[in-house]
Amino acid sequence: MDFLKKHYEKVLLGAVLLGLVAATASLPFVKASQDEALTQLVQKRTTIKVKPLPAIDMSGDDAALKRAAEPLRVDFSVPHKLFNPMPWQKAVDGHLIKVNSTNVGPLALVVLTNAPLYLRLTLDAANTNEGTGRYTIGVQKEASTKSDERVKRQRFCSIGQKTDMFILRAVQGPADNPTNVVLELTDTGETVNLSKEQPFKRVDGYTVALKYQPEGKSWTDRRVGNVLPFNNQEYTISHISDSEVILVEKSNQKKWNIKYHLNAST
Repeated sequence: MDFLKKHYEKVLLGAVLLGLVAATASLPFVKASQDEALTQLVQKRTTIKVKPLPAIDMSGDDAALKRAAEPLRVDFSVPHKLFNPMPWQKAVDGHLIKVNSTNVGPLALVVLTNAPLYLRLTLDAANTNEGTGRYTIGVQKEASTKSDERVKRQRFCSIGQKTDMFILRAVQGPADNPTNVVLELTDTGETVNLSKEQPFKRVDGYTVALKYQPEGKSWTDRRVGNVLPFNNQEYTISHISDSEVILVEKSNQKKWNIKYHLNAST
């Protein structure tokens, strides 16, 4: 006790110094703990999950851009009459006709009748006087543009010979009186059996009768190549089938397809 009484100041100072040493030694651990706490606080504040913004509705803008890309078109054609008044035309009998594509012009042309045009082949004669059989074949090309070919003309040939129309391939039966001859047509390569009792024919075209009511005009026996004057124009018949006539307008080479309406009134 005497020692404490005599040296209590030193003891107290030593205790204080020990406390200071302990406090100093603990500072790194306190700092590390504080740093970790600060890091966690920063991460908590800076990593807040934010809900994404809803998608912007651009449908109205897209529609406006689409409309702007397509220029506005104003149609003042048929059936509007503001800038296209309906013209009328007086027919030959005095009545008025609305001028449109079906009442006036090529499409107002009516096909009244049509008739087929044939290629006809006949076995007319067989001649064996010179030892080699020669055969007479009658040819009639009703659809030809040449008038002299529309009447029957004869070709003379032997087996293997070629004409402008056919090649005589074979003769069946007696040479001087064959049961039939075999021809190969040069335009199609078709094989034809021909006898005196059984001629050959095929449709090669048509003729038509037509009427243009607005001008009271009519034509009969028209064929490919014929010219039809009407509607202040000239039209050439370029093709005739079993269902339509094709016209070519001379002024601009425009083609017009005229369908048959054979039940139309004449």
